[in-house]
Amino acid sequence: MTIAEELAEFAASRTFSDLSESALRQLKIRVLDSLGCGIGALYAPPVRSLLGILSEFGGAPHCTLIGGGKAAPDRATFHNGALIRYLDFNDSYLAKNETCHPSDNLAPILAATEYAGGSGQDLLVALAVAYEVQCRLSEVAPVRARGFDHTVQGSYAVAAGASRALKLDPERTANAIAISGTALNALRVTRTGRLSNWKGLAYPFMASGAIQSTFLAKDDVTGPLEVFEGNKGFMDTISGPFKVDWHSEGLDLVTKTILKNYNAEIHSQSAIDCMLKLRNRHGLSGDDVDYAEVKIFDVAFHIIGGGEEGEKNESIETKEQADHSLPYILAVALLDGKVMPEEYESERINSRDVQALLKRIRVKPDKEFSSKFPNEMPCEITVHTKSRKTLVERSVDYDGFFTRPFTWEETVRKFKALTLRYIEEEVRSQIEKTVENLENLDASDLTIILEKTTKGKPD
Repeated sequence: MTIAEELAEFAASRTFSDLSESALRQLKIRVLDSLGCGIGALYAPPVRSLLGILSEFGGAPHCTLIGGGKAAPDRATFHNGALIRYLDFNDSYLAKNETCHPSDNLAPILAATEYAGGSGQDLLVALAVAYEVQCRLSEVAPVRARGFDHTVQGSYAVAAGASRALKLDPERTANAIAISGTALNALRVTRTGRLSNWKGLAYPFMASGAIQSTFLAKDDVTGPLEVFEGNKGFMDTISGPFKVDWHSEGLDLVTKTILKNYNAEIHSQSAIDCMLKLRNRHGLSGDDVDYAEVKIFDVAFHIIGGGEEGEKNESIETKEQADHSLPYILAVALLDGKVMPEEYESERINSRDVQALLKRIRVKPDKEFSSKFPNEMPCEITVHTKSRKTLVERSVDYDGFFTRPFTWEETVRKFKALTLRYIEEEVRSQIEKTVENLENLDASDLTIILEKTTKGKPD
């Protein structure tokens, strides 16, 4: 068997009984968290532009759009995925050399399950399959250092999970995986330099293509089954050699994924904790700061601290640039006492106080801290005040990390905070109760609620 065929056997054979109680609980927490992120982005400009294009192009109304309306499965995937991803507030999985956002898989899995008339159990199992595939490949086959984006591993995850949702046999599943993995290999430039809207649209775009690949395989279109190990395949051209025993793979990696407590890039979460502790313990304000030094693990330095993926102290002007700039994130945390979607409004980003302060925050990697990642997210912030005081704070994790996982109640609070301006209390309560009891319902019980009319754009 090829690796794609082994992966297909894994995807097609997993059942609801393979989900541990812990994995089931964490899956439902991530579904609610992701839906909160999506609803909180309903009026984001890039998503509204996408919705306009989808409306103009039309398509068979098979699948529900969050916020109202229906579209073809690939288009519902693109729209709903863009919503879930836009705020950059959804979950992450930390491997040593790769980070991904496995909840990006919710949109395609939801579309495939709804199209198939599947149950809540079908949705949860297919989502768990997608989580497992993306997280495992991120561990054993990182692509970032070779210039490729983490959406690459996602192409296999979406195809595997969507095939399970459509209940395809192993042969068709293998072909879906082969087509998707061969066709959808994106460049890391998406997340380097001056970040653009594409940062939030890259995975949803890939996922819409992976859904198309899966439907092609459903109708017996074949793909190169040696996509992993073949001549000029994934190992040969991108990842290098690796091994996964898909026959013994479980569905528990979702329990090692982490949620965001703050609306900022995942590697910043413990650093934000540090800065807020300094603010609260010492009554620190932006005006007090002469300069601040941040020691952090190398992955955070390279992605958001000014390392190999670009300067982070200058030309921070847009939401995408701000939420991937550790100096901006820490500056606004100190000034506002929080990091939520409103911290990325254009007026806030370009205000004098935060622009001045972020230039006084210096980030450098620390070898000891780097050796502890990803089991910890170590950070140390030293603030030198204008009154010649030196204040120091350290963190190794935060609320939402796998060592301090969110409870259902904490997830509900985040969901409410993100959706308060956009949906009525009754609708919010219905979504919470439906997700909490999803394994005993149909997927359509959830999609019917997600289609309900929103309050309208808030002022």
